[in-house]
Amino acid sequence: MTSDRAVTSDGSGPVPGTAGHAPGKPAGQVSGRPDGEWQRVHPASPFIRGWVALAAICFFFGRDIFERMLQGRPLLDELYEGRVPFLLAGGGLVLLLSVLGFIMTWYFTRYQVAEGYVRVNTGFLFKQQRQARLDRVQAIDIVQPLLARIFGLAELKFEVADAGESAVRLAYLRVDDARQLRATILARAAGLEPDPERPQAALPEAPEYAVLSVPPSRLVGSLLLSEQSFFVVLGAVASVVLSAVTENRGFYFYLIPAALGLAAAYWGSFNKGYNFTAAISPDGIRLRYGLLDTLAQTLPPGRIQALKVTQPPLWRIFGWYRMQVNVAGYGNAGSNGEGATRTTLLPVGLLDDVMRMLSLVLPDPGTPEPVRVFSAGLTGLAPAGERSGAEAAQPGEAEGGFVTSPRRVRLLAPLGWRRNGFTATATALLIRSGRVWRELVVVPHQRTQSMALHQGPLARRFRVADLVLHTTAGPVSPRLIQAGLDEARALFDAQAARAREARKRQTSEQWLAQVAQTAPAAVAAVAAVSEAGATGEAAPADTPPAGPGPETPDLHTPHHRQDQQKGPEHG
Repeated sequence: MTSDRAVTSDGSGPVPGTAGHAPGKPAGQVSGRPDGEWQRVHPASPFIRGWVALAAICFFFGRDIFERMLQGRPLLDELYEGRVPFLLAGGGLVLLLSVLGFIMTWYFTRYQVAEGYVRVNTGFLFKQQRQARLDRVQAIDIVQPLLARIFGLAELKFEVADAGESAVRLAYLRVDDARQLRATILARAAGLEPDPERPQAALPEAPEYAVLSVPPSRLVGSLLLSEQSFFVVLGAVASVVLSAVTENRGFYFYLIPAALGLAAAYWGSFNKGYNFTAAISPDGIRLRYGLLDTLAQTLPPGRIQALKVTQPPLWRIFGWYRMQVNVAGYGNAGSNGEGATRTTLLPVGLLDDVMRMLSLVLPDPGTPEPVRVFSAGLTGLAPAGERSGAEAAQPGEAEGGFVTSPRRVRLLAPLGWRRNGFTATATALLIRSGRVWRELVVVPHQRTQSMALHQGPLARRFRVADLVLHTTAGPVSPRLIQAGLDEARALFDAQAARAREARKRQTSEQWLAQVAQTAPAAVAAVAAVSEAGATGEAAPADTPPAGPGPETPDLHTPHHRQDQQKGPEHG
């Protein structure tokens, strides 16, 4: 049994005083209602999940008969002619047991939303209960494989903190039911409560405001100019040269598996990145994408642990960038293609698109000149004659306020020392690196879990060090490369203090209590950043204060617990 709550010794319920119910109400009630009603998934769910098993059974029993029919031979071998009734009975029994197993799986699969938890019970021989606290929900995805789309069904995935895989998966529900359940869970996670006069009324889905979309032509171009294409072309050139020099045509055969692998990678990326759209709503950032299998993600505000913006060399021709994030619960994206797709905030976009998404992830950039600071992080490069270290960060001297590596490390990093650097705003730490493969990492101060200073033999010789920030598993690994030793130590202490102060201000796990006034501001920031990006100027410092606007919903902040959170640990 997988569980995310504390239970009593007999397993009967939550320990008194633990989180999981609305403050001021006894455990076991939500907004004056008793425990939520247990419900079942769609009856067709086990057949959609198990169609591969059914197809395998049909293939096993029908392959030989089909081949004989095509060849004009008798359908059954002479050895089996007297055993036809037994064979049919055996095949029918296997098929009946399989269907019966699917039906039993469906009957014993139930879910419930109550007591501040979402629970799923499965299994009729080996029972399992999976549950997650609503206030720890990191993201909710609606997944529609091709077969599920045909039947109008969808799978719901709930990600919670400290989970290496999806804590709860509901497969499958009707699409409308899945959307309604997502809206209900997000509302409960945010601390909103149903109307006491109509406790059974369904909570409406929050409105959304479109931010950007990725054209298919740009997606195809990004694939053709990707790193994989570069290395395949380089391998093809090497094969041609070796074949011409050695007069051995066998080198061409090495290109066949590379071409097949590249085609499969192209198709996978195109299938998962097709029709990518992003929108902002009071629930969070909504992402939709997919050609055959579609996926709709909802990332609640403040759940993103770290963000990375990268630019491969060939993408500079068109000014394209890619954005990836760490979200607690998604785990390491490198383990499978699905995880890599779910941690992609923007597969390919222009600078204006990057600024729009940054304004959603970080509504308060913590600086009056966000466009100047983030542009310096993306494309900035310290002049060759500029002073290094903290001296370069004096006002008006360093572009965007970035502190770069000292000049003495130019022997260790002749290309990167003018690019590697950091700066800190009031809300986040920015780390840039890479002169060929550009990279900018943004870590909100309150998401800094721990830090460590690394220094090898050569680093000690040149008096530099690397500062590593530890966050949740994912594609983003925040690391400041080859900073001056004094600057690295000062940043270590300063970032620890900033993280502690930020965590003190974040006193509620119910995310809407923290950002109820920032969703409208994020919408306004998108427009401000877009206008600033088009004119090349900094975003105006007098951006309208956060609060419900005329075109955005009024978000009512619920009462919430004051759960003091600990500051970061020093690694």
